[in-house]
Amino acid sequence: MKALPQISEAEFEVMKIVWKHAPISTNEITDCLVQTTDWSPKTIQTLIKRLVTKGALTYEKQSRVFVYTPLVGQDEYIGQESNSFLNRFYNGNISAMVSAYIENDRLSETEIDTLRSLLSGKTEKGGT
Repeated sequence: MKALPQISEAEFEVMKIVWKHAPISTNEITDCLVQTTDWSPKTIQTLIKRLVTKGALTYEKQSRVFVYTPLVGQDEYIGQESNSFLNRFYNGNISAMVSAYIENDRLSETEIDTLRSLLSGKTEKGGT
């Protein structure tokens, strides 16, 4: 498995827009983010440049416009981050993590029901 770039929280916000709308221009990314953040267009351009430098994004110049596409898949990146979190805080033990969330009332009844449904579906299909 290839090592994925480290992406800051702000860069992750840019990536979410690119993942959703790629291929997407600088102006389109900026238009999306100025609606949901208090970032200036210059800040957004800086974040985009960092993501290109880190190898998370690539771009093509189409006439006078830069159009970006991700080099890192959303599921791949989120999976890496989830595993990193799980390993760092719970020694890779997902049961310990879920227990901690339940014990600290961090899961709603709806979320618990969803987990039950997911787990019962997995065991019915012959999973572990």
